[in-house]
Amino acid sequence: MDDFAKDYLKRAGERLLAGEAAMARGSYPEVVRYSQEATELSLKAVLRSVGIEYPKVHDVGEILVLYKDRFEGWFAKEVERMAVFSAEMMAKRSAALYGLEATGKPPGEVFDDPVESGADLEEAKRIHQLCGRLIGPKAD
Repeated sequence: MDDFAKDYLKRAGERLLAGEAAMARGSYPEVVRYSQEATELSLKAVLRSVGIEYPKVHDVGEILVLYKDRFEGWFAKEVERMAVFSAEMMAKRSAALYGLEATGKPPGEVFDDPVESGADLEEAKRIHQLCGRLIGPKAD
């Protein structure tokens, strides 16, 4: 098992814990940010686990789709959904950190919906679990 893959997956889990804490505080921009980071790290972990070198970007969903055939069937069936979510979270990333300066909206006004932020966190958790299932046994 690639040490980076194992570490990325562990750090993705740490982001999810931070996301849960942010959710409890009502800090929805942070929930979105941590959900994006957890998704990014989880997907990079699985790419590394099958020997795929990805570009140093925040959204690797397209790379995941491109190499879908390298993954077990049950995981490959989830790739499209994970790639779509990765792209959606990448689109939210900057606004979660900085807001929308052009419109004068700080992050807390852009992301103020607990249902949407909670859904992002739950999908990031689902992706992390799938990635852990794929590479977990090899990490022992």
